[in-house]
Amino acid sequence: MYKAKILGTGSYLPEKLLTNQDLEKLVETTSAWITERTGIRERHITPVGQNNSDLCVQAARRALDMARLEPKDLDMILIATVSGDQTMPSTACVVQNKLGCRDIFALDVTAACSGFIYGLTIAHQFIQTGMYKNILVIGAEVLTRIVDYTDRNTCILFGDGAGAAILGRTPEGEKSEILTSHLHADGSLGNLLELPASGTAIPLTYEAIDQRLHLVKMQGKEVFKNAVRTMTICAQEALDNTGIDKGTLDWMIPHQANMRITDSVARYFEIPKEKVIINLERTGNTSSATIPIALDEAVRDGRIQRNQLILMVAFGAGLTSGSLIMRF
Repeated sequence: MYKAKILGTGSYLPEKLLTNQDLEKLVETTSAWITERTGIRERHITPVGQNNSDLCVQAARRALDMARLEPKDLDMILIATVSGDQTMPSTACVVQNKLGCRDIFALDVTAACSGFIYGLTIAHQFIQTGMYKNILVIGAEVLTRIVDYTDRNTCILFGDGAGAAILGRTPEGEKSEILTSHLHADGSLGNLLELPASGTAIPLTYEAIDQRLHLVKMQGKEVFKNAVRTMTICAQEALDNTGIDKGTLDWMIPHQANMRITDSVARYFEIPKEKVIINLERTGNTSSATIPIALDEAVRDGRIQRNQLILMVAFGAGLTSGSLIMRF
């Protein structure tokens, strides 16, 4: 069994911003209320003419540059998203074409905010078994096109962006590797965060659009409660499996959903705030893209160094959850 490490990271955020002050003009809210409740001050908006796949390509190219690889070197593409270009073909296939890759395995992963950890875990198995050498994993969302801007409970949260990582074999003698990962789903709670008219159960009819069923619906209080619960369970599972003491972690990268959720999880594990990588204030909740964007930013600004221990933990619609510990 081969060991697997992250060879390179990349991210991309659209230039256009939607600030809390902008939202004050759309719904009954205030900038101070949004910041106090969520920790968010601004989020990025994908302009007309730019799509999810375009964000993916930008992030992917940056990851390829860091890894010193070309698109032809990739053996597989996994894209975690709930807001792809269209239902079919998959966004992964669109990205495979736009990057100019060979005829390779390309697949979308639908696990919402846990999607990047799901994607890394899937890629890890293919690297371990020796089936593939270099796998591109991307978390990317254009959530601002499926958000209801008449609902202040949801529209204040979400933004757009993409983060990428290339997973490859760990050279002999190096310590960098994914040590463990754990994935879960509890479908009984699926109604807490959903996009009702997004498939065949509720076809996208004029009636569905009039009822705004094509936009995100969320039961915020219940989501918050289950987010804290599932993230702490998942993180503890990863620590128990590896025998790693929480005090030896160099960094925790949580899903960037709400500052109160992040603070609650960090307090539970007694992880000091200076060891938690957070960019929520500038990006909002980009779902599957939050962890890879935060990872890339911390790698590029020098906070994350090789051989450091990193815990990633997330929860999302489904309800899904996941954790992963790696020695970067």
